[in-house]
Amino acid sequence: MAVWSILLEILKRPTFGDVVIELVMFMIPLWIAVIVGVLVGWAWKPKWANLGRVMFDSSVSKDSATTVASPASLSISTLNSLKFQLPSFISWVANDGIQKDSSSAPPSLRHDFSSSQLQKDKSGMVNEDDLELLCKLVEDKDGGPAWIQMMDRSSPTMSYQAWRRDPETGPTQYRTRTVFEDATPEMVRDFFWDDEFRFKWDDMVIHTAILEECPTTGTMVVQWVRKFPFFCSDREYIIGRRIWESGRLYYCITKGVPCSSLPRRNKPRRVDLYYSSWCIRAVESKSGDGQLTACEVLLFHHEDMGIPLEIAKLGIRHGMWGAVKKIEPSLRAYQKQRAAGDPLSRCAFMAQINTKVSADYLKCLESTASSHSSEVEIQDSSSKKPRGNIHRLLVVGGAIALACTLDQGLLTKAVIFGVARRFAKTGRL
Repeated sequence: MAVWSILLEILKRPTFGDVVIELVMFMIPLWIAVIVGVLVGWAWKPKWANLGRVMFDSSVSKDSATTVASPASLSISTLNSLKFQLPSFISWVANDGIQKDSSSAPPSLRHDFSSSQLQKDKSGMVNEDDLELLCKLVEDKDGGPAWIQMMDRSSPTMSYQAWRRDPETGPTQYRTRTVFEDATPEMVRDFFWDDEFRFKWDDMVIHTAILEECPTTGTMVVQWVRKFPFFCSDREYIIGRRIWESGRLYYCITKGVPCSSLPRRNKPRRVDLYYSSWCIRAVESKSGDGQLTACEVLLFHHEDMGIPLEIAKLGIRHGMWGAVKKIEPSLRAYQKQRAAGDPLSRCAFMAQINTKVSADYLKCLESTASSHSSEVEIQDSSSKKPRGNIHRLLVVGGAIALACTLDQGLLTKAVIFGVARRFAKTGRL
């Protein structure tokens, strides 16, 4: 009531100019309070909060296998690349000044290695264990918790569904299903693998480089640098990736791997736990003509971005559909570019080197799964119990002022508005 009385007093000023000045003076303390609260809340944390990360980093240095996702901890940063991958919906300021580069690394950073070398470092590279895990995820036999549906959208040439689940440990896991009309699995496979073309549709990625590649298996190790919010540094990813093929069914696996040749830096901060894998296959068109002219993409993604879980979930939830809508027109542009005979990038060329497996082998992998498959649970986003409320005018007004003042991109605003909504009314992350 005190706030309303103050506003009424301001509105009673004799001239419009006086009203504007009084309103500005009234909002300035709110702006300052919100900005200080966000920065202090982000920057401050007790010493024990870093113990888990220190232990994790220590275990990574002792055994690189800790970066390999397991059924218990599997989750797909995400958008961003939610990132969702999520996600081109992030448009933040880069802290380290790295600009968008070609996907090709300098000769000194690229190394060819044989299949035998890959076997020697099996725990750190992409191998058959990862294929087995992805097969179980696709068939819903990984033994994880139930999936909760969070989105179901469509356009004339694309349909999109998304689910999430929260394991007992580790970041939130995301599962999405996208169907592109009039697209082949091979074209979609190359599109997602092509880091050079990714710059045209994924605003989150600002730098890529090929560190290693195997001309026999198509295995690659690449470096990504992605933009993150204004209040934290950019993130660096060292990603191992490989594709298995069974007919026109493609299992495309990417995950974080160790890289001793590229030392860690303070900025950008390296993300160790990263998993983002696709199953790409031809499906029947929604036109109902019985022809397999559409392409289905099942994506499984999770990553530990070093951002508080609730904030990461808010950003992904609010920016997911906006990011996905950018992918479909970009795929069409990629189709036209390829039809015009443009040369393949190095990454797109490597995407065509696949490890072939039989359907019987894939069934054998699936049969090792737990007999209890997790069910896909459709749950409305408002099903959680209401949380406590505080005065909506103060929180929402402060969030609007902060978002308009910072002007740091869609996801930053989404996070700020989302946090405000969490406190201003009943909502669910």
